Amino acid sequence: MTEHHEIKPGQSVELLKELHILTRDGKLNQDSRRKLKQVYHLYQFIEPLLKEVQAEHPEVTLVDHGAGKSYLGFILYDLFFKDKPSSGHIYGIETRDELVKKSQELAQRLNFPGMSFLNLSVAESTDSDLLPDTIDVVTALHACNTATDDAIAFALKKNAKFMVLVPCCQAEVATVLRKNKSQALKNPLSEIWRHPIHTREFGSQITNVLRCLQLEAHGYQVTVTELVGWEHSMKNELIIAQYKDLPRRKPAERLAAVLAELGLDEMQERFFTA
Repeated sequence: MTEHHEIKPGQSVELLKELHILTRDGKLNQDSRRKLKQVYHLYQFIEPLLKEVQAEHPEVTLVDHGAGKSYLGFILYDLFFKDKPSSGHIYGIETRDELVKKSQELAQRLNFPGMSFLNLSVAESTDSDLLPDTIDVVTALHACNTATDDAIAFALKKNAKFMVLVPCCQAEVATVLRKNKSQALKNPLSEIWRHPIHTREFGSQITNVLRCLQLEAHGYQVTVTELVGWEHSMKNELIIAQYKDLPRRKPAERLAAVLAELGLDEMQERFFTA
């Protein structure tokens, strides 16, 4: 018997079975229960953003980068768009062709016409004519290393109103910190990343700091919080950005100053502000 008390009202039990969150007889195992809890927790953040866009114009567009098996996209569509299919479109971007094909087949089987799945990298999707010129909401969950930065670049180019990002495995900044360590050691602050393990951890932390400054330098209001229920993962930082056309000069200056102070000047192109 299906454990309905753990499933949101209106959620398709058939979808949850297709996603292997529910067993064929409607049961949840411990791993599936955790996965469902995580997606629902994210949905709590994303649903009000979709409603805000919908209040401005009827059709909402959302792009999910690094979609994988598209758990998030399918559950979003099922809970928010299913009963009003003309009100929005979700695009899942994924490089693994077999996952793209499976998602395409599942959307067709469930009669979810407002879902598309594209076999593209995040960077490729930025210039792809398969996507609209403007996107309302951009999500990137556990997009590894620079894929999160590519998702930000995509969202900026597409004039996204909202971004929902859960960064993962940021190694690029740590590599540059490591490379310039001998020069940086003249600065007492470099003790923060002198030891290799600290280089990795500080590199990961400062990457997200730089991303937030970059978003602010493009006029976004940024909120950083923790994803409750993702405790098993070290990568549980949630960045939500909303475009509000805020003043850009101060965050752009601070971003440049942080890059200079940490010996990361060569990364100005990565964290571009104009």
